[in-house]
Amino acid sequence: MFRLEEEFRLLIERGGESFETTRSYNNGNGELTEDNSNLLFDDSDEDDHDYSDSEIPVAQRLSNYDVIIDALPSGIINDLHEIAKRMVVSGSGKECSHVYSSFRREFLEESLSRLGLGKLSNEEVQKMQWQELEDEIDKWIKAANVSLRILFPSERRLCDRVFYGLGSGSDLSFMEVCRGAVVQILNFADAIAIGSRSPERLFKVLDLFETMRDLMPEFEFNFSDQYCLVLRNDALGIWKRLGEAIRGIFMELENLIRRDPAKAPVPRGGLHPITRYVMNYLRAACRSRESLELVFEESVNVVPSKDSTLSSLSVQMTWIMELLESNLEVKAKIYGDTALCSVFLMNNERYIVQKVKDSELGLLLGDDWIRKHTAKIKQYLSSYQRSSWNKLLGVLRADSSPVAANVGGKSMSMKDRIKAFNSQFEEIYKSHSQWIIFDEQLRNELRNSLYNLVMPAYRNFIARFQNAPDVGRHADRYIKYTLEDIGTQINELFEGVNGSAGGRK
Repeated sequence: MFRLEEEFRLLIERGGESFETTRSYNNGNGELTEDNSNLLFDDSDEDDHDYSDSEIPVAQRLSNYDVIIDALPSGIINDLHEIAKRMVVSGSGKECSHVYSSFRREFLEESLSRLGLGKLSNEEVQKMQWQELEDEIDKWIKAANVSLRILFPSERRLCDRVFYGLGSGSDLSFMEVCRGAVVQILNFADAIAIGSRSPERLFKVLDLFETMRDLMPEFEFNFSDQYCLVLRNDALGIWKRLGEAIRGIFMELENLIRRDPAKAPVPRGGLHPITRYVMNYLRAACRSRESLELVFEESVNVVPSKDSTLSSLSVQMTWIMELLESNLEVKAKIYGDTALCSVFLMNNERYIVQKVKDSELGLLLGDDWIRKHTAKIKQYLSSYQRSSWNKLLGVLRADSSPVAANVGGKSMSMKDRIKAFNSQFEEIYKSHSQWIIFDEQLRNELRNSLYNLVMPAYRNFIARFQNAPDVGRHADRYIKYTLEDIGTQINELFEGVNGSAGGRK
């Protein structure tokens, strides 16, 4: 019996040396393509065939894929089958399976190594810098696809041919051949799943999650027998843990928003970095909307919503938006100027709405959300006007007497009123021209609103001023700004440049 075992060993080793098992695992770019990622075997049902000893099933080549499924020459496979049959009959089936499994296991280990997948322990993965891990994840995705779509099906086919008709020998040998490689693949994914929840990791963890999702049918197909049940269950468990990791990353994003301090105000009432970061982050995340829907539907800890029609992902996104807006409202209070506070909120809310409208976020949050927050922008605009321009308009407002207006409890003559207007307008222009409205459309809307608010009042005031008895023919001495000057300088507001109001020359 030792002679048969040695003959079996020499034959399988010689077959491996003389046969080119894989010419290429990819399409030339190191990536699997949709057209060539599926293994194509004989289309007919194996159960319908009555194979004789010399008619063992033969795998077909992949179409549009430079890979040969048969890992050994057909003649050697037939010889191995004959020896295996004799060893099983003589009671040496375990020895035969051990020899076979040892050799093929080495082949898989070498294949994974050539694909760039190293044997990393959990501790080694946790200690790696994220940039290094990103490279390892890319290698893992390639190796996992090749293994599940090509290598493992090839080994399954080879086992079925060598141990055809020999009971459970095929299933046991296949499990022994593939177990180490499967564990190596799953251990890396598991190490990522239980690792850091830093928000920067989301997109690569999503890549892992989606790869595992796409490969679950391959796990089910390749490891369908009872001996491989533990491998299937492990794969399913790690896929679910990757989903848990994604939910954990979103929780960490929430914490990041909550903890972002309200320190120095953003200069000129501009866009806050946290707004830009969160909105671009969510937009990028929602490109994987289908995967995120799947992840959050599995969660039992999603923030409750009054609207039961919203998906779990929609609820999650709505909650993050509420956290962001609450954080911005706290930051707005740092500004000592109420008008500048309104400009800050206007800028950030506008950015939020625009990012929502032109992305998947709009579909998740819905039209009602967009309308509600567009209305908030208008509220901030009105607040800005009230806090900065009402006092100025109070100076200009019509009065039953052309001689005086009551401002601050004091009676003012027409001359005092135009002096007060000149001073206040110059002060507003000087400060507000340094403030910024980053969105051109919003900037123009605000300028037009101010123009329609100020110009009619100023025009009426100038007409009354020129006819006032105490002014007479000397009106031009007091009128610092023409109507054209006012319009020009309103159109220079919110450019973020140093302003100096200049009247008519």
